[in-house]
Amino acid sequence: MSNLLNQLSECVEFGKVNKAAPFPPQMKGMDGADEITRQALDTGVSAQDILTNGLMPGMERVGVKFRENKVFVPQVLMSAKAMSTAMVHLKPFFASGEAKQKGTFIIGTVLGDLHDIGKNLVAMMLEGNGYKVVDLGIDVNTDKYLAALAEHPDATVGLSALLTTTMANMERITKEIKAASPSTLVTVGGAPVNNDFCRKIGADYYAPDPQGVVEFLNSTLAV
Repeated sequence: MSNLLNQLSECVEFGKVNKAAPFPPQMKGMDGADEITRQALDTGVSAQDILTNGLMPGMERVGVKFRENKVFVPQVLMSAKAMSTAMVHLKPFFASGEAKQKGTFIIGTVLGDLHDIGKNLVAMMLEGNGYKVVDLGIDVNTDKYLAALAEHPDATVGLSALLTTTMANMERITKEIKAASPSTLVTVGGAPVNNDFCRKIGADYYAPDPQGVVEFLNSTLAV
């Protein structure tokens, strides 16, 4: 069992989606996340173990490497693709309640901003680390965040912005979310954002990279 989970973890870390995938070159012809996840389930490994001891360690290593500039966006996207391929096999177990996720994270790029690469990286990293992600997309106004919170009242909210011109919208949305739901944790991120701005607008946490969001949620929400 541990051998399969170690293999799966490496597939996620290096972005090996399936046996047919040519990437990464050093794993060409080897089983990927798709095949190994099915093998693990077929041999009786629980979906929870596959997530906790297979996918999550791989995504955590990717997150740390990305923070340290040892890998870049294309490699992270390949890792996320491998992780997502494995998650297809696991989602029925989450839906049935047989396997548990750590919590829910609602994320979107704020109103007026159409950039989504950073948002997508955060979403993929969180999903790979055991969280349910509700991705609202781009150009998201307060009403969409509040509607998502009505469906997922215990969720944490993430606001992303790349443009300095949309930072005012990030501030307004944060304050409106806090007014409607004071206990909701709000995280912010994006190129023009920093800790000072986070404190100024009343958000709870600023993360300079996706792994920072993972670590914040792990420290505040995970049980």
